[in-house]
Amino acid sequence: MKIEKKDVLKALETISVPGEGQNMVESGAVKNVLVFGDEVIVDITITNPALQAKKKTEVSILQAIHKEVYEKAQIKVNLKVEAPVKENNAPEIKGKPIPGIDNIVAIASGKGGVGKSTVTANLAVTLSKMGFKVGLLDADIYGPSSTIMFDVVNERPLSVNIDGKSKMKPVESYGVKILSIGFFTKLDQAVVWRGPMASKALNQMIFDADWGKLDFLLVDLPPGTGDIHLSIMQALPLTGAVVVSTPQNVALADARKGVAMFQQESINVPVLGIIENMAYFTPPESPEKKYHIFGEHGARNLAEDLDIPFLGELPLIQSIREAGDVGRPAAMQEGTDIEKAFIDITRNVVTETVRRNDQIPPTQAVKITTMAGCSPVNKK
Repeated sequence: MKIEKKDVLKALETISVPGEGQNMVESGAVKNVLVFGDEVIVDITITNPALQAKKKTEVSILQAIHKEVYEKAQIKVNLKVEAPVKENNAPEIKGKPIPGIDNIVAIASGKGGVGKSTVTANLAVTLSKMGFKVGLLDADIYGPSSTIMFDVVNERPLSVNIDGKSKMKPVESYGVKILSIGFFTKLDQAVVWRGPMASKALNQMIFDADWGKLDFLLVDLPPGTGDIHLSIMQALPLTGAVVVSTPQNVALADARKGVAMFQQESINVPVLGIIENMAYFTPPESPEKKYHIFGEHGARNLAEDLDIPFLGELPLIQSIREAGDVGRPAAMQEGTDIEKAFIDITRNVVTETVRRNDQIPPTQAVKITTMAGCSPVNKK
């Protein structure tokens, strides 16, 4: 069979480089295609240095040509990795470091109702139980929930004098320092603010607060992508972001947009990974069964498709919701499967934070002395 170059290019148009939206011909990743009888040589350049991305790219090329062109074609892939080139020297949106806070991790979701705030609360208490000093900034201005989940609805931040300046002292619960707009509004009071007013309130909670020394500050973002997200990324030097999604397609589509927001050239916040919430339901009377009510492995597959880490999955369990409603996060239930699930996910978040800090200077590196026990971090 005679192989035509145009047919090879057409086959390559059906696949894309991991983490990129365009097909590999349209994106310019394919630099050259040579055909000698039944031998095909493809020169391709990608920007992702990860071994997984390189392997997936090569396998995709082989499969596409064998399927679309000639199943017995002899294919050689010459793959080169090059750093991405920034266009127009667009400035990155970066905030100023906050003294005493080592790592700031945003917890986001493209869609509401996927359990982002519940996951944030449980990550915070799990980090605290592991020995880290943790803060939680509830940046979900229009739907704050941390005051309920930490049973501090009736608490109020105190005013303290720091170096002659009046600062807010975060409310502490289960070893986590918390600030939320929920402290300043009533439960039945709607927050009807335009973007600038909401951004001003956030800046006050960030910069007019006495956070003290923190290993991690978790920022619970509102769902979607908008003003609040940009304000946070302008105000804070985010170490990375974690995206929470359920497995169904409608949530995954929005989660993909959330990842894309952080990966924009002017933002460039590393995505530490994706967490799949409500992954399956197991009836108490049939503990061996798993019912994938919202779909199976959707977020896991999305993470693989975008070539970002999959941090773990959480089951749909009634007690997680009940624990949040009564103000005692489910991860506090020692010896349970829920606690174990949150420990595994939290370890993965810390591991990816370590990897991010090692690879992307000059952020202060985080090291874990004993990963099995997740000992407190040692700073360089």
